[in-house]
Amino acid sequence: MGKKGKRDKKGKGAEKTLAKLEKKVSRRAKKEEEDLEALIAEFQSLDAKKTQVIESSCPPPSPRLNCSLCAHPERDELILFGGEYFNGQKTFLYNDLYIYHIRKNSWAKLDIPNPPPRRCAHQAAVVPTAGGQLWIFGGEFASPNGEQFYHYKDLWVLHLATKTWEQIKAPGGPSGRSGHRMVVCKRQLIIFGGFHESARDFIYYNDVYAFSLDSFTWSKLAPAGMGPAPRSGCLMTPTPEGNIIIYGGYSKQRIKKDVDKGTLHTDMFLLKAEGAGKEEDRWSWSRFSPSGVKPTPRSGFSVAAAPNNRCLLFGGVHDEEEEESIEGDFFNDIYFYDMGKSRWFPAQLKGPRSERRRRRRGRQAVAAGEEELQLPPPQGPLEIVREVVAEDGTVLTIKQLIPGAAEDKDRSGSEEEEEEEEGGALGQAVEPCPRSSAMVAVKHGVLYVYGGMFEVGDRQVTLSDLHSIDLHRMDEWKVLLEMDPKTQEWLEESESDEEEEEDDVEGAEGGEEEEESSEEESEDEEGEQQHPAVQPGEAQPQYTARTEQYWLRLARSHMGPEAKDKKVLKVAQAMAKAFYED
Repeated sequence: MGKKGKRDKKGKGAEKTLAKLEKKVSRRAKKEEEDLEALIAEFQSLDAKKTQVIESSCPPPSPRLNCSLCAHPERDELILFGGEYFNGQKTFLYNDLYIYHIRKNSWAKLDIPNPPPRRCAHQAAVVPTAGGQLWIFGGEFASPNGEQFYHYKDLWVLHLATKTWEQIKAPGGPSGRSGHRMVVCKRQLIIFGGFHESARDFIYYNDVYAFSLDSFTWSKLAPAGMGPAPRSGCLMTPTPEGNIIIYGGYSKQRIKKDVDKGTLHTDMFLLKAEGAGKEEDRWSWSRFSPSGVKPTPRSGFSVAAAPNNRCLLFGGVHDEEEEESIEGDFFNDIYFYDMGKSRWFPAQLKGPRSERRRRRRGRQAVAAGEEELQLPPPQGPLEIVREVVAEDGTVLTIKQLIPGAAEDKDRSGSEEEEEEEEGGALGQAVEPCPRSSAMVAVKHGVLYVYGGMFEVGDRQVTLSDLHSIDLHRMDEWKVLLEMDPKTQEWLEESESDEEEEEDDVEGAEGGEEEEESSEEESEDEEGEQQHPAVQPGEAQPQYTARTEQYWLRLARSHMGPEAKDKKVLKVAQAMAKAFYED
């Protein structure tokens, strides 16, 4: 048997194995999903009481993850829908709709009757048809305790001009999933990958579906060639030629009972449309290796289309597994992929224009034989330490390593692109802190980054800040909205068993009563959490044997009982140092 025959046989065997696993997961998940369907139906009955469209100015959205953020195709607006929030004990799901007015730097909440059910980890895409449409597919709903999941397979469209939701019921679509990717390509919605998870099992997908925006019909594509392995959370972007590029992603597999192994994918594939213009397009997979500097392995990165035939990748996390614990390195960098040159390169901030002009003049003076200007020497890396005090009094220390000013290299005016791709960076003190799962969108060549999350020990910090950067200039980040420390809430699992017994509907909805009770608890606990050596009117003490136990307990509460003593001690000392030097 030739190589081609062996590959075909191997591919068919993998398809059969995947089909068996899908049936197994589907059977076990059916009971879970039936339990959650009743809860979802109750939420929908509440949403059905909305009878009119109401748009009102409002504060920024509450912290959340895995929502969607899209640029309005015709207006200077960003559209945020859905998402989830976890406070250490409960999972909150949303289906609210927010509009960010770019010129006014303000938010508005848009209440529209009969919206999609609450969800997160869905996909959204906009098209300019009929004044603009926002299409949403899939995603998941989780029980308040985060142990049961319902995966959607529904398709919705928001008509932006008339402000109406419509569910599109068409047979033959993808199975229920989340973590998939969806893009608009030649009047089609193309969906790839994702995963389905129950309490005991999970399955990752690598199938491809197309939904026609003209005939409103689904079709499952059967591309020729060897495609990507099953995965979720990958980069997926269309090319001007009507092809699809896939990069990276995450998947896991069970290596033995109750032990799973995760995989960070770094491969790259092209899904090429062949026979364009015919009644039925034919597609084929091919793997390729781009040039340049690829992003370091990571998951939880964000993706957006960029100017000049490029797409960009922002942030993410690389988890390092140590015995039974996981520690993550979070990123806040940007990588560009140039589709015309098939090349990756890291973005470099050029700094303010005045600084660049001063550097150019310095080079010209040297070239003309004049006395060399005494410019400051290139600075080394700068560590910026920011402290955020949560509502419960916890001090969260965020450390950022800011690259120093790079040495200048002689270049001509025609080398502008080379500088953009390979050097000329200036240290910037204002930029988003490292994070994963941020929401990103590009409008008029400006990248907007909203929210995301990072971890401090066992504590998850969910962000709600908003930053922007001009992708043409790449000069500096702008802070449009700072994170509000008062929105940070974290309840340890052992803090209150009564919290877990509250009504499931209130927990998943995240009502006002929940917030009020949390505030009362925070006030009650202030005395308990007070530093043992700090009294009103007294000077701040130093790190002593007496105070060390307090910081060790605080560090241990964040890092968990599995953390090694040496690491807990280092974190405790760092927290104390930041506290006393404030």
